[in-house]
Amino acid sequence: MTDTQFDLVVVGGGPGGYVTAIRGAQLGMKAAVVEAAHLGGICLNWGCIPTKALLRSSEIYHHLNNLDEHGISAGEVTFDLAKVVARSRKVAKRLSDGVKHLLKKNKVTVVEGYGVLDGAGGVTVERDGKAAMTLKAPHIVLATGARARSLPGFEDDGKLIWTYREALVPDTMPKSMLVVGSGAIGMEFASFYHDMGADVTVVEVLDRILPQEDEEISALARKAFEKQGMAIHTGAKVSGVDKGSDNVTVKIETADGKAEALTVDRVVLAVGITGNVEGIGLEEAGVKVDRGHVVINQWGETGVAGVYAIGDLTGPPWLAHKASHEGVICVEKIMGVDGVHPLDTSRIPGCTYCRPQVASVGMTETAAKEAGYEVKVGRFPYMGNGKAVALGEPEGLVKTVFDAPTGELLGAHMIGAEVTEMIQGYTLARTLEATEADLMHTVFPHPTLSEMMHESVLDAFDRAIHF
Repeated sequence: MTDTQFDLVVVGGGPGGYVTAIRGAQLGMKAAVVEAAHLGGICLNWGCIPTKALLRSSEIYHHLNNLDEHGISAGEVTFDLAKVVARSRKVAKRLSDGVKHLLKKNKVTVVEGYGVLDGAGGVTVERDGKAAMTLKAPHIVLATGARARSLPGFEDDGKLIWTYREALVPDTMPKSMLVVGSGAIGMEFASFYHDMGADVTVVEVLDRILPQEDEEISALARKAFEKQGMAIHTGAKVSGVDKGSDNVTVKIETADGKAEALTVDRVVLAVGITGNVEGIGLEEAGVKVDRGHVVINQWGETGVAGVYAIGDLTGPPWLAHKASHEGVICVEKIMGVDGVHPLDTSRIPGCTYCRPQVASVGMTETAAKEAGYEVKVGRFPYMGNGKAVALGEPEGLVKTVFDAPTGELLGAHMIGAEVTEMIQGYTLARTLEATEADLMHTVFPHPTLSEMMHESVLDAFDRAIHF
């Protein structure tokens, strides 16, 4: 490669980075992406996509073990773990190859290597620890993502104590597992391994699982998981690791002050993430870092002219779709596109793909009240929906929170089958600033799960028909 002069250089080829580069190219910028590992980043290769492939396999396995409920019988149902994992990796590779194609189609140059800021206006590409070349550009976007946090004394060893990477590619199915942390990552792995037959225990230091979700939804999720057979400890912490040859004994300090020893085959750490800020030249360039994340303004600007940052590197919410959108906003602002506006994080949906699924957007009921809103809250249970009952999925809830005087949709919170697909309806409503009247006058198709979205709105204003 001889051409090292660009209009835009993006460091990191994940969902934030590659989208940034493509949008820049669409706007006429000569763009390059520097990627040290695999295009698509953690999300595509070791996060969002392969976990969903695993969860699809565990969902099918669960349904096959409950065929009698649908009047169907079959012989003994088994699984081949190697094939389950291989399918997940195949899905990730296919989509990574797709990203490569999209970048080529948009004439984005892909540079393999580790990108390090060389002051404002330059990125040195390192290979095998040595500088291979320096790319020059007036605009550099950092999209290096984040990595899993560790707990003191619980550092992952790749064998007995896992992060998400090891949990994605098990060589044997553990008979028992401890998941430390009950956010989206923790509960997705807990759900997968439990449905595949492992005895799963979850420990959460806060007072409820899925602590970012509405309290009512969190409570329903806990009830569902415990009904399935999971053991859940909230307000608890772990300490005292004792590793055996093929198991781990962990001390759990429960909320009531008691301590118990739990021996499991494997431990999965899911205690959050921290930005990849080390070794990329931030300090030398004068880029400010606070508590493991790059400090930016509403346009992704770092305070150093020509240097920007997006995605997980800049802090929560740590979501692929947030990173992609930030990248688009960043380059559109650079190029002076009409109508570009800052990202409103209250309009970003969050999804957890466990069984049952959980999804939300906007304020929780508690947050809305604490913010001073006079709220109206609507609820509609899955058991009142014809499609849910016909599917054999009658457990769940759709909850909506409105500002009483104006009818503004402040938030929506859902648990149950396919809510990760339905939440976009409420996300669109918030983006369009729809009121309860707009939602009430929208015709929802019958029979669908989406009808519960309509009924929840009606219920908030005492107009529910089917409950």
